[in-house]
Amino acid sequence: MKKKIQNRILVADDGEVNRELLRSMLEDDYIVEMAEDGEQALKKLEKYLDESVALLLDLHMPKLDGYAVIARMKEKGWMSKIPVLIISGEGAAEVENKCFELGALDFIRKPFNTYVVKNRIRNTVELFVYKNQLEQEVERQTKALKKQKQIIDIQAERLKKENSFNNLMMQYRCAIMEVETKFKVLNEEFSQEYNRNPFESMSTRLKSPESIFEKLLRKGYPISVKNVEKHLADVAGVRVICSFPDDIYRLAEMISNQDDIIVLEEKDYIKNPKENGYRSLHLILDIPIFMSNEKKYMKVEVQFRTIAMDFWASLEHKLKYKKNVKNAEEIVAQLKECAESIGSLDYRMMKIRDKIDSDRCEK
Repeated sequence: MKKKIQNRILVADDGEVNRELLRSMLEDDYIVEMAEDGEQALKKLEKYLDESVALLLDLHMPKLDGYAVIARMKEKGWMSKIPVLIISGEGAAEVENKCFELGALDFIRKPFNTYVVKNRIRNTVELFVYKNQLEQEVERQTKALKKQKQIIDIQAERLKKENSFNNLMMQYRCAIMEVETKFKVLNEEFSQEYNRNPFESMSTRLKSPESIFEKLLRKGYPISVKNVEKHLADVAGVRVICSFPDDIYRLAEMISNQDDIIVLEEKDYIKNPKENGYRSLHLILDIPIFMSNEKKYMKVEVQFRTIAMDFWASLEHKLKYKKNVKNAEEIVAQLKECAESIGSLDYRMMKIRDKIDSDRCEK
């Protein structure tokens, strides 16, 4: 079977002089097929679509004009298979804009310049091939992710029914309750001694089975109840929202100093923010829970943020997981700028609080 070679260019123009001129420019590099009206162009396209690298299309032709040719190509799904370059003497910007809106990739003006024609065709063809390769890769990755999600969902459903997994989730819930109780006790004590609360609010969460198994796969561990407990430190989570940065460090120190708690890890993203501006203090704690027949330590991740840090993180999370956000790069830059302002504002507010407390003591 003879192999098809993608080296044809189709020139559709009702002017014979234009067609021959373009043929002479391109015939050293391509097989040039020509059509003198829109109907011929579509017939040639149907015959040579798999072998053609570009269509040079005039706008004003008999039988079917360039706009009608593009419309037919869209109906047949050909616009995704071959790049269209408009060849026209039109000088109005609105005409050029309309062509781009319809799906044309470039615009070559008459009279033709050999250097311009060759380079515009080459660049357009290369970009079109790259775009298609990128789309194919995205499609391949999407299918792979979909397949992975299906596997995760199946595994999640299977393990949800296992007593060992449900028992482990129960233990994580108990660990969360232990941490909540400890913070509530500290809050009561702090409120009594200093006449204010060290934190504004507290929330908890337990990772879903799907999230747990997805993270195990991402880390390269086989999906099992044993690996959940051994390799994941954030299945159980507690978030503590404080008014001021010094309250964060004071509260973190108080919880860490309790003799039944083991601090496994600390990550200070307040003093050392992430590249995107994220600020928070993270502790991984080993918390004892007391069951009917055993005492067992469970990992709990505790995140400390100020109100402003938490508001920023919530907005950044929406951007991260929302698809097709316009001007995403600009928003990321603005968020980073806001994060720096928030960091400065938190410490300014803390100084104002200290001044208020100092003035109150003097009175």
